[in-house]
Amino acid sequence: MDTTEELHGYFYVGMPNLSPTELLFWIAVDETLDQLGVEDVGGVIAILAGANILNTRQKFYGATPGTSIASKVVRGVIPNNIKFPLGIELPTLVGFSPKTLKVIMTRNLSTFVGRAVPVVGWIIIAYDVAQITYKTVAHYNLIVHKKEKLW
Repeated sequence: MDTTEELHGYFYVGMPNLSPTELLFWIAVDETLDQLGVEDVGGVIAILAGANILNTRQKFYGATPGTSIASKVVRGVIPNNIKFPLGIELPTLVGFSPKTLKVIMTRNLSTFVGRAVPVVGWIIIAYDVAQITYKTVAHYNLIVHKKEKLW
């Protein structure tokens, strides 16, 4: 009886008599555990590497204080004087929360790459959240009665 059956509620992975809400919760837990992997650790590391936690020289008024580990590492690999051709400026995101987020244009390749590191991390995490949500709802809808389905 390790499958989903209905007795006086739903049965799921050894847990009997689950309400539809409890069933949805346990399916979400299973789907989350199935989805999380090495990429997620990399995503979290990329996000944290983009936080301005290192002290730096004095900056102009209004500049974001500090620098990130990602910026330091990238500038050690890519020289800071390499610019995009034809004077092109590309947008970068600076800030750690929606409240402090700013779009700043840059001409330097190393600055662009360093500021892109946490963006890649957020993309990885957002992808996982979307996958977990989709798979949870699909799995739940396969199990429950028609009147209890989501969407």
